[in-house]
Amino acid sequence: MKRLALLVGMTLVVMGLTACTPKQPDNRKNICEVFRQYPSWYWNAKKSQDKWGVPINVQMAIIYQESRFNAKAKPERGKILWVIPWKRPSTAYGYSQALNQTWDHYQKENGYSKRTSFADATNFIGWYGNMANRKAGIAKNDAYALYLAYHEGIGGYQRGTYLKKQWLINVSKKVQSRANIYQGQLRACESKIKKPWWKLF
Repeated sequence: MKRLALLVGMTLVVMGLTACTPKQPDNRKNICEVFRQYPSWYWNAKKSQDKWGVPINVQMAIIYQESRFNAKAKPERGKILWVIPWKRPSTAYGYSQALNQTWDHYQKENGYSKRTSFADATNFIGWYGNMANRKAGIAKNDAYALYLAYHEGIGGYQRGTYLKKQWLINVSKKVQSRANIYQGQLRACESKIKKPWWKLF
């Protein structure tokens, strides 16, 4: 009876922990520090990389740009007369800032997922990058082009809609730069990242 009570108690604790979304990492500019704070995030991104072929540093650079690792990020509301809050400009939400329509497409192929789940967000980015590679020939390690396709849609990327958006080209260059920085940092710490308990056996 005591063992059953202990098991139920532990289950409730785990459920309580998983119901909460983690705060943003303390040092988002250093991927080693991010993974030291949240080791499970590394293994989520590694699983996505193994499945879809989009490198960890690219996934993380996109998430940094989209949400700064904020699980509940949303675009700021517009304002009427510069004061009164109005509608949000899009349905983007969560770590990956995926739109409702794109997320629905993803769920049809991958099953129920949550945009506030880091594991689902990394898998989504890997899935999207793989699709951009198949449909538009974008290399999976090309953070610059992947981000353009991520923002404009694969069809928009193929039509070159970004060519009239210098601000987006500049942002995409920042994503590539961030991916390069993360890649260098990861080389120094990847082998030291703490393994989850189920990988210890």
